Order: sequence, then structure tokens, then C-alpha cells
Amino acid sequence: MLRTQVQLTESQLRALRRLSAATGRSVAHLIRQGVELCLGSQQRASREQQVERALRVAGKFASGSVDGSIEHDRHLTKGFRG
Repeated sequence: MLRTQVQLTESQLRALRRLSAATGRSVAHLIRQGVELCLGSQQRASREQQVERALRVAGKFASGSVDGSIEHDRHLTKGFRG
């Protein structure tokens, strides 16, 4: 890691210190996390990253429906209509 210096407003630093105390994560960690969020929102994930993310969550959720693969159009229509 490289050391750098940033300037924060008093209220930003107070809020970060409160969050640090509440979560047990250092202020530096929270700042790095914020930078990652900012950079991530500016960059589009590559096709490979998108596929990897999709595969990680595949099968992790259950709808309770036993005919989802057969009646997916009906379920989607019902879901979008509310």
C-alpha cells in the first residue's frame, strides 16, 4: 500500500470516526472502501467479471416455485404487474 494525504471537513472526519467505532473498521479502511465504491461506479465490469459474479450467486436463492423453469413467462408477467 502507498501512503497518501487527504483533507476532510470536520464533519466528514467526525462521521468517519463514528462509523469506525460502530463497525470496528479503521478510518483508513473506510476511506479505501469509499474510493473503491467511487472507482467501481465509474468502471463497467468486464464480461468475464459479470459472468463470474452471476455464477457466484446462481442457486443461492429460492423462489418457492416448483415450475419456474417451465412457467417463467407467466411468473414474470405476474411479478411485473404487481
